[in-house]
Amino acid sequence: MSTTRHIFVMDPIESIRVDKDSTFALMLEAQRRGHEVLYGLVEDLYMRKGVARSVVRTAHLEPVQGAHARLGEPQDMALADADIVWMRKDPPFDMGYIFNTYLLDLAAQQTLVVNHPAGLRAFNEKAWAMAFPALVPESLITQDQPRLRAFADELGAVVVKPLDGNGGEGVFVLRSDDPNIGVILETSTRHGRRKVLAQRYLPEARQGDKRVIVIDGEPRGACLRVPSGVDHRGNIHAGARVVPAVVDDRDREICAAIGPMLRDAGQIFVGIDVIGGWLTEVNVTSPTCLHEIDAFDRVNLEGEILDAALARRRAS
Repeated sequence: MSTTRHIFVMDPIESIRVDKDSTFALMLEAQRRGHEVLYGLVEDLYMRKGVARSVVRTAHLEPVQGAHARLGEPQDMALADADIVWMRKDPPFDMGYIFNTYLLDLAAQQTLVVNHPAGLRAFNEKAWAMAFPALVPESLITQDQPRLRAFADELGAVVVKPLDGNGGEGVFVLRSDDPNIGVILETSTRHGRRKVLAQRYLPEARQGDKRVIVIDGEPRGACLRVPSGVDHRGNIHAGARVVPAVVDDRDREICAAIGPMLRDAGQIFVGIDVIGGWLTEVNVTSPTCLHEIDAFDRVNLEGEILDAALARRRAS
């Protein structure tokens, strides 16, 4: 019986934290099962004669920071020769990312790519949720600064985010009487040249930003990222602490609405963000928090994700 082969397309493996990185958790789970784990960088993706290829290396993994990956010799192979290709490049979701999804489209014609590249392009992590107005806080997408000012005046306080941001970068809490409102809007919109998402500020954000892990459309675990107090953002990179949380009825209601679309589009591993019962983001590129939820709930989410991907591969 042949060994299941995985290619993980990701950021440089030497720079990851083994106790935080979800990709490493997936790789380690595949290795525990006796599967072949191959590692590659996005810059090594290329196309020749209509075939998507990459330079990859066999990875032997240990959960020890600094000695966590022993790599084999480089080998050039077609992505379709793998059973599953995992696109795990971290944001920003820029034009370079999009160009790489075009190559992954070619591979997806012959093998399973997780998450599916067409869905990665279609489901902007901030804008896509706006198709479900009953689930999201009152929102506005625009590059028009007077319109943003009027929105802030109407609601009193809003959160302004770049549509292509990640890790809390460029996120402002903006009050209508803020003397810096002009310069913040100029910076956020790049003087009216870039669209941003503005949403009603949710005071519940001070109690935490809930990350819910959604596997093949179903909510499977959650944690709460609580802002540090000196920073309003509920991002781990911004100093937020992570505490246990449960998947509640509102989370299930949200997932019942969006889960089938995510599943049908091949988005097997997704992280949604919920504040005060409102959906704020849908993260399809490189969700985190597997390690934390595993530890809190004594579960194995990476195993569930792998099972879902393997089931999808067998059904294809």
